[in-house]
Amino acid sequence: MKIDEVLETAYAMPLTNPAYPRGPYRFYNREFIVITYRTDIDALRAVVPEPLEVDEPIVKYEFIRMPDSTGFGDYTESGQVIPVRFNGQKGAYVHAMYLDDDAPIAGGRELWGFPKKLASPKIEHDGDVILCTLKYGPALCVEASVGYKHRILETAPIAEAIKQPNFLLKIIPHVDGSPRVLELVRYHMTDVVVKGAWASPAALALHPHVACDVARLPVREIISATHFTADLTLALGEVVFDYLDRK
Repeated sequence: MKIDEVLETAYAMPLTNPAYPRGPYRFYNREFIVITYRTDIDALRAVVPEPLEVDEPIVKYEFIRMPDSTGFGDYTESGQVIPVRFNGQKGAYVHAMYLDDDAPIAGGRELWGFPKKLASPKIEHDGDVILCTLKYGPALCVEASVGYKHRILETAPIAEAIKQPNFLLKIIPHVDGSPRVLELVRYHMTDVVVKGAWASPAALALHPHVACDVARLPVREIISATHFTADLTLALGEVVFDYLDRK
């Protein structure tokens, strides 16, 4: 393959058979279970990178079922999102994500800088409750239970919350192990259509694990739990802060 052909073809690895296609990345009937809880403010400040700022000791633990996503397929995801501010703008910092599908792991890490790792999250509907678990190998790291659609919520505030800016710390090493890319990335969800939203009581337990350290942000109090379904597009991002420019 000629150099010009490499330049024209290169998008993702492997060169001739990329792990994921080009976007746009549209998700249909995406099901969210979001448990908002209070944690320790010092624990949050220890993991949220400046220039992002944390105001409250709040974490949103998410389980997301994605049965129909263009390019990425059918998979389930779980992780922690932290409300933050950047230059006065409210948003959310994606701290950790665990999922069971290679294409969105590769695409998420390489394109945006999502902190994705391979694991086994599950969402199951069991009578009058929704059961959610996250396993890393055979080890149980997260277990949650949520009442089934106890109270209908207005969909407009949910849609606005989905559209808020989200932030990621993108890290790509150089061949010598030093950072080649070290950037704060902002991205948005667009073309959001919330199909239904509900509030319910919930319970959440996080178990210590060396490779799936969700328990680093311990649960002190459950604040709320929401369950909603939506169609949306995951838009590409923009760099809002380059750490290597500070060197």
